[in-house]
Amino acid sequence: MSELISIKKALLSVSDKTGLIPLAEKLSRYDVEIISTGGTASALKSSGIASTDVAEITEFPEIMGGRVKTLHPKIHGGLLGKRRDKNHQVAMTENEIIPIDLLVCNLYPFETTVQSGSDFDVCIENIDIGGPAMIRAAAKNHESLTVITDPIDYDALLDEIEKFKGSTSLEFRQKLAAEAFSRTAAYDSEIANWFCKEVNIKNPKFLTVAGSNPKTLRYGENPHQSASFYKTSSDRKGVGNAIQIQGKELSYNNLNDTDAAFELVAEFDQPAVAIIKHANPCGVAIGTNLMEAYQKALRCDQTSAFGGIVAINAELTEELANEITKIFTEVIIAPHVSKEAKKVLMGKKNLRVLDTGGLPDPKVMENSIKRIAGGFLSQDGDSGRVEEEKLQVVTERHPNDREFKDLLIAHRIAKHVKSNAIVYVKDGASVGIGAGQMSRVDASRIAASKAQDASVSLGLEKSMSIGSVVASDAFFPFADGLLSAIEAGATAVIQPGGSVRDREVIDAANEKGIAMVMTGIRNFRH
Repeated sequence: MSELISIKKALLSVSDKTGLIPLAEKLSRYDVEIISTGGTASALKSSGIASTDVAEITEFPEIMGGRVKTLHPKIHGGLLGKRRDKNHQVAMTENEIIPIDLLVCNLYPFETTVQSGSDFDVCIENIDIGGPAMIRAAAKNHESLTVITDPIDYDALLDEIEKFKGSTSLEFRQKLAAEAFSRTAAYDSEIANWFCKEVNIKNPKFLTVAGSNPKTLRYGENPHQSASFYKTSSDRKGVGNAIQIQGKELSYNNLNDTDAAFELVAEFDQPAVAIIKHANPCGVAIGTNLMEAYQKALRCDQTSAFGGIVAINAELTEELANEITKIFTEVIIAPHVSKEAKKVLMGKKNLRVLDTGGLPDPKVMENSIKRIAGGFLSQDGDSGRVEEEKLQVVTERHPNDREFKDLLIAHRIAKHVKSNAIVYVKDGASVGIGAGQMSRVDASRIAASKAQDASVSLGLEKSMSIGSVVASDAFFPFADGLLSAIEAGATAVIQPGGSVRDREVIDAANEKGIAMVMTGIRNFRH
């Protein structure tokens, strides 16, 4: 059996009072003497639970508006004193330090204070000092005491105490100590990231990442990989903060693909639908309404859309729900889902349906972090976006109004396609998408080929790419990629420009009589 430590004295100091009273009542039944602070002491007193105020232990009052109350040798000595170290015990006796066997402590709500939009000074005052210090002290000395930082662990604590008749095992204390260090690390990470943002430090000397409330996923990208989803303090509308209305649990790949779909569809102000497969769009369209947009998006690649992710940028209606469920769909994500739509979707129990409560702002993107061997890569999110008035026409022929509109749509889609990316768009809808190719000319040919295949499946006499516009996520290094798009029927092209061979590419466009505009913005998505 693991080494047991009896709980005789507990220090309770919590900001989150969830479960506090039932916990204190049960500790009292085990004759545990309770020490408490400030608001915790008041909550216990109002419920008729006896406790000793920290100030009685320290013989020192709370000062500086509560900034100083537990930062005292009689508290930290009680937490850090090793029970089996004779020197420690002598020091505790000489200094009248009483050992603390259990620390229950959660921290000032810094994260929620920031989320609420509080000003700088209020956020500063919600940085807990004494709490993390006590938690770290207790976790370090887990050999001698137990530390709890989350109300979700109260039941486990009480089960442990009941199992071992008022004591806790070393194994249990070690597990909670690890959780405690993780909590303080995440707390400090949130503070550091907020502070750096406030004072405009983009590249701090130390990069910190924090997540909480892990949800274990069935597996990662493949069955042999374990995976979890961690929430951050971000309030960005999307898959991480969505309410799942129905369906099986989201897998690692589901979460990744759904995030890609929703971020893409949020690019558009008009009713828009994006159908995603393996993090790439297989169909994107705008319309006068969502039904029109969905039907146009589906036409682009009906084969790939089977088992895909459908993202929409307005309320999911009954009519659209009926239409989407005509084919097998893994996930639907929308800013709102109507009551009528919910009733329709209930008939597809395995279909995951997410209600996000709103759309993310495509002009404000979160930082992205990617692990590589020996470190992390960190960058700003890609919020690069062009408007019609900022496009530079570089050919003799100017795009007409229809082409201009389609060029902007194509550019926004290409931004969300794995590079090298080529996107054909016609009448507000993608008609061919080439993704993730090593050669831009191959991406162009694949996109044209998919447009031709879709046209055949729809029974059309000619390819949908004829009369389309084409977007490239980066410049054409040679004219061959452009010529391939022209052969497919494209009449206008949008690309960043910036190649040493821009002149050669422009000349080729002029020779073929097509329009070309340059954005000056590259949107690689590796």
